[in-house]
Amino acid sequence: MRYGPAGWMYKDWEGVVYPKTSKKGFDQLRFISSFFDTIEINSSFYGPPLPKTAANWLRRVDDNDRFRFTAKLWKRFTHERTTAWTTEEVDQVRAGFDPLMESNRLGAVLLQFPWSFRRTDENREWLGDVVRTFNLYPLVIEVRHKSWLAPDFLRGLMENGIGFVNIDQPLFHDSIGPSAHVTSHVGYIRVHGRNYKDWFRDKAPVEQRYNYLYTADELEPWAERTKEIASDPASREVYVITNNHYKGKAVANALMLKSMVTGQRVPAPSTVYEAYGEVIAGFARPVEKPSVGLASSLTARP
Repeated sequence: MRYGPAGWMYKDWEGVVYPKTSKKGFDQLRFISSFFDTIEINSSFYGPPLPKTAANWLRRVDDNDRFRFTAKLWKRFTHERTTAWTTEEVDQVRAGFDPLMESNRLGAVLLQFPWSFRRTDENREWLGDVVRTFNLYPLVIEVRHKSWLAPDFLRGLMENGIGFVNIDQPLFHDSIGPSAHVTSHVGYIRVHGRNYKDWFRDKAPVEQRYNYLYTADELEPWAERTKEIASDPASREVYVITNNHYKGKAVANALMLKSMVTGQRVPAPSTVYEAYGEVIAGFARPVEKPSVGLASSLTARP
């Protein structure tokens, strides 16, 4: 099992996740990969990475042999659906993802669709086209509207080897609730937080939508679902991603989930411990400077 946050380049993580007095050239990605075995690439949602950028990321995680990236697919294919995509746009995505895939560092490509993406004939056709276009990658699909919870949809995912993303999100009318579905060799969990006030508020900044710190009681059911997914015979890899990234809360909650599943206190950046010690004290221990292989020192399962 691999645990980690969605993204790592956030201004509001300075002094909360990263050292308060980071020297010039401080490597945020290398730092995070010393505590976690995965990170979900968030920037690829806004535009595909350049091949040289992907190669740079690979160099920066080379201290952790178990480390795998997961990556969001460009929103051009999930959110901007009024016009057909072009061959050039597909090539851009592949150019950025292929170095990760070829190095065996790409655990999954996330097709994240919004709540407004409902199970209509038109949307089913669009989804099918996206899947066929990128089927050389290990795909996982996140849908948020409960119209997708149809037996034939889940069966289709299984038949095509596509993972279902089990999510925690603020629950409104027709929202998909918590689950533990396994439809491919990749089991996937994403917890977004439960900020009901700002989740659908038009003018809410992105940061505020994900401004939520889970309590241990709220995370415990997800720890149990993680174990359930990992015990499924079809599941060979499990990714647990925390997307409540504001002020590093995703890091705190990822550490808590890892501890809950492994039953051990896990290493935590000392700054995170200072910020959220009241919540994570029973699950983590502060570490000033990460050591090589620290993220893999407590591993329940590959």
